[in-house]
Amino acid sequence: MEGLTFSDQNRLRIQSVESTFRHTGKTLLIPGRILWGEGRLLKLCRRGPKPKVFFLFNDILVYGSIMLPGHWNSNQQIIPLEEVYLEDVEDGMAMANQWLIRTPRKSFYVVAASAEEKLAWMGRIEKYRALHLQSKGLLIDRIAVENFAATWIPDMASAICMRCSECFNVTNRRHHCRRCGFIVCKTCSKDRALLPNISSRPLRVCWHCMNIMQDGQQQGQKTEKGKNWEKNSLEDSLSQPVFESSSEEELEEQNGFHMPTKRFNSQVENFSPYCYVKPEHIMPPVSGL
Repeated sequence: MEGLTFSDQNRLRIQSVESTFRHTGKTLLIPGRILWGEGRLLKLCRRGPKPKVFFLFNDILVYGSIMLPGHWNSNQQIIPLEEVYLEDVEDGMAMANQWLIRTPRKSFYVVAASAEEKLAWMGRIEKYRALHLQSKGLLIDRIAVENFAATWIPDMASAICMRCSECFNVTNRRHHCRRCGFIVCKTCSKDRALLPNISSRPLRVCWHCMNIMQDGQQQGQKTEKGKNWEKNSLEDSLSQPVFESSSEEELEEQNGFHMPTKRFNSQVENFSPYCYVKPEHIMPPVSGL
C-alpha cells in the first residue's frame, strides 16, 4: 500500500473485511468509517468457548465465525459502539483474561490470549466508544442495567433445569430464558413475552420471569390508569420491523442438540493469539479523528 493515502488504505482494508463475509454480511464501507484493528478472541457461546474474529471500527464492533482464517468468515454480527458497555471479570479457575460485553440486544463474555491483550482490547474499545459518543454529542455514561440483555448460561454448566431441577436428556432438551439467561426445560419456558430491547417479537421466557413481569404489569396498572401491557401483543409486534436473530446461540436452539455437562477449559484447540492492532493499521493524521 506504499504511496496510498490513509483514506485509500482504510477503504481497501474495510473492503477486505467485507469480502471475508462474502455475500452473507452487510456493507461495512460507509463515509467516515475507520477500521482501527482486528484479531481473534474466544467468545463464550452456549456450547462452549469458540474462536471468533473481531473488527473494531470507529463506530461499530463487528465479529463473526471463522470458517477459513483470514479468508472466510460467517455469521456477521454488528454492534453500534454507543450500545456497548464493558464489564471487567476477575480471573477464575476455569477461565482467565475474560470480560463481559453488554448491549441491549445481546450480552456475552469474551476471552483474550493474555492479560496484556485483554487490557489492549478493553482500552481501545472504550477509547473509540468515547470518541464516537463525543462526535454524536451524546453523554459518555452507562446504560441502565435493566436495559441490557441477559447473558446466556452455557449449556454445559448445568445438567438440570435451573427452575424445576428436572434432568436434561435427548427428549428433555435445554432452552434459555431470554430475560434471565437461565437454562430451563420446555415445560418451564412455555411462556412468551415481549422484550423490546431484544426483539419486536415475543420471546421465550421462564415461568419465574413471567411472574415478575406480570406483577410489574399489575403494579403499573394500579398507578397509571388506562395503561395496559397487553396492548403490546403479537398482533402489534408484527406491525413493527423485526430485528434479525441469526446469532449462533439462536440457530443452535432452533436446530436442537444435547450437550453433556462439563467444566470450561481455557485451553481451546486451534486458538491463536489475536493480532491487535495490525501493524499496517497506520494511525491517520489528528484531523482524521
